[in-house]
Amino acid sequence: MTDYTVITDAAGLREAAAALVGGTGPVAVDVERASGFRYSQRAYLIQVFRRGSGVFLFDPPAVGDFGALQEAIGHEEWVLHAASQDLPSLRELDLRPDRIFDTELAARMLGHARVGLGAVVEDTLGIVLAKAHSASDWSTRPLPQSWLEYAALDVEHLVDVRDVLVAELEEQRKTAFAAEEFQAVLEREPKPPREDPWRRLSGLHTVRGRRALAVARALWTAREEYAREQDIAPGRLVPDRSLVAALIADPKTKQELAQVKEFTGRASRSQLDRWWAAFEAGRAATDLPLERAPGGDSIPPARAWADRNPPADLRLKAARPAVEGLAEQLGMPTENLLTPELLRRLAWSPPEPLNAAAIGDALAEWGARPWQIAQTAQLIADAFVQSVQTPPPAPETAS
Repeated sequence: MTDYTVITDAAGLREAAAALVGGTGPVAVDVERASGFRYSQRAYLIQVFRRGSGVFLFDPPAVGDFGALQEAIGHEEWVLHAASQDLPSLRELDLRPDRIFDTELAARMLGHARVGLGAVVEDTLGIVLAKAHSASDWSTRPLPQSWLEYAALDVEHLVDVRDVLVAELEEQRKTAFAAEEFQAVLEREPKPPREDPWRRLSGLHTVRGRRALAVARALWTAREEYAREQDIAPGRLVPDRSLVAALIADPKTKQELAQVKEFTGRASRSQLDRWWAAFEAGRAATDLPLERAPGGDSIPPARAWADRNPPADLRLKAARPAVEGLAEQLGMPTENLLTPELLRRLAWSPPEPLNAAAIGDALAEWGARPWQIAQTAQLIADAFVQSVQTPPPAPETAS
């Protein structure tokens, strides 16, 4: 087993950066976080590989400033697997590639049945990677050698995988499609904060009454604030099920809250004053939340369209199998050809006039890539027109 050393200072970073400059070809990059253990999504290990340079492992909290690494490799193509997961953590460190190749996204567009890193490495190179430490707490220090070996292997084969996928994309004539997808991932803006994020509390559907929901909101907020302070995943402080159990118990005093046996977690007792203050704040709130979250501009579920918007229902039923059939011909998942959400939005409220150009403009406005529009706009327009010309089925009559 190779004995890996983690770079923890500026001198080591500069030395590694110089070695990477001397390498050739694309640069494989991966990030290990501590999801499920820490509140933040910061990087706790960064792995970099380049042919002719080797593998380098960096400890981001210890290194701090990654300017030398950005200068060394920022202009090169970075090879990542599931880039959308790693790019935010890299950007926090001002590590920003000019261009990327996403091996997971490429495998999806090529129609691979399995797209996890281990599966793609095995399918393309015949090498089996152990995934023993994928869910480990990477904020652990020092990191065990077995973990470091696992982390190094995540990038050591990635450039070879990229080369195989490049050839497959060329063979299937999807190189240009993939390039647009990679650029879209690179340019994608972070999602805006979710409205009423506390409504994602698991088990909240068992809580009844607007006042109880106000307490739920206060408890969730108190837990988030403490989790952020401690940089610990909220569920490790007090699990969702424990917060909901406390809500349903409806304690009248702090002592009663302490006696709720299902109210468990590493901070359930040590922060009892915090949780009781949240109960009191929720009970005193005047801005009581609605029983159901406001719908906003969301489109109703497709199963309700036949009654609420029959023409839209016909449009969707005509266009969906057409898009699915094209995706099958292209050998890729339907959602990579065109997301179901975009098709539903089009069917619910189509543009005027009902032609390929107008549909293409609408798709572009909603973020579809040019290759997706070129493949689907005319197909959808034809399906929509056909749905108008096809009369709805006659209602069944009793014999």
